[in-house]
Amino acid sequence: MRILVTNDDGITAPGLVVAEAIAAHLAGPEGEVWTIAPAFEQSGVGHCISYVRPMRIEQMAERRFAVEGSPADCVMAGLFDIMKDAAPDLVLSGVNRGHNVAEDTLYSGTIGAAMEAALHKTRTIAMSQYYGPPDQGPADPFEAARVHGPGIAQRLWDHAKWEQDGRYGVFYNVNFPFCAADDVKAVKATAQGERGGSPFGGKVQVAPNGRRYMWITHGMGNHTCAPGTDAREASEGNITVTPLRADLTARDMISDLDILLNKDA
Repeated sequence: MRILVTNDDGITAPGLVVAEAIAAHLAGPEGEVWTIAPAFEQSGVGHCISYVRPMRIEQMAERRFAVEGSPADCVMAGLFDIMKDAAPDLVLSGVNRGHNVAEDTLYSGTIGAAMEAALHKTRTIAMSQYYGPPDQGPADPFEAARVHGPGIAQRLWDHAKWEQDGRYGVFYNVNFPFCAADDVKAVKATAQGERGGSPFGGKVQVAPNGRRYMWITHGMGNHTCAPGTDAREASEGNITVTPLRADLTARDMISDLDILLNKDA
């Protein structure tokens, strides 16, 4: 098995090491793990691609590359250059520092990389680790992902439905709770949550030179999401696995919209 590992936290991120260990478990001694990650942190870039400028690709070590671009760029660099002679069987995106649930999935570079791989009919799993106050969690903040990640990824690889024959292939978004590995309650299949308010806000600050800057701040908490959703269940100590696709069509609206557009035509 050949596995491409990427992320949005950058080539030096600690969560990438966890993802590489998960990939090594899946690939086995005869497999190959290729790491192709952004040269710098790319959190919040979503499914951005470097469409109007080229990206530099630098080899850091054997099967390890840094790309001056987005996470989706890294996937394309793997498919069209670095691994073009033998495509990956699986892409692992993460393990992200912080959760990617509810509306966060629309902004996440981790999800963007997974979506790009799925568009190319490649099996993909995105993984993210909830974070919290350092004095309240385990000594190893990635412990839940490190311990439970290999088993979850193996089960998905072996038994999940991938549906890669359709126009939009499915990919899986896994979130690990902020707790010790032994304290994880369950593994749950979930829907994408909705917090019911603005996912982000802005805080303006004036610098000493008089110039104005704005920091993006997070909005409502995960407890506002409905039970059975990724945000709510992971915040309550469960590992969540959510099947996602790139299709954004509001299918429940098509019939009524067609009637509206053709009324009295």
